[in-house]
Amino acid sequence: MAVNPSIVTRDLDKVAEKSGNLYESIFVISQRAKQISSSMKEELNNKLSEFASTVDNLEEVFENKEQIEISKFYERMPKPSTLAMEEFMEDKVMFRYPEEETES
Repeated sequence: MAVNPSIVTRDLDKVAEKSGNLYESIFVISQRAKQISSSMKEELNNKLSEFASTVDNLEEVFENKEQIEISKFYERMPKPSTLAMEEFMEDKVMFRYPEEETES
């Protein structure tokens, strides 16, 4: 039986320990994953835009090996949620609570 190497069992107590609450920790991780995802998407789109052509020729689509290699590279990269979890557990993610307004 093959095991997916991207699946890692996490100790939820250690995840919750970082912020004091498991749900807050998961929220911080999810927000960081969104940031990573958007930056990766922007980077990929910038690289692929170099190959954009005004002519839609079916033969050119299959012949562009560089574009295919770039896409495959990004597909093999770790998922943003995995990267965010690693950053969070290694204390590389900084988060803070918004200042509560006091009524005078």
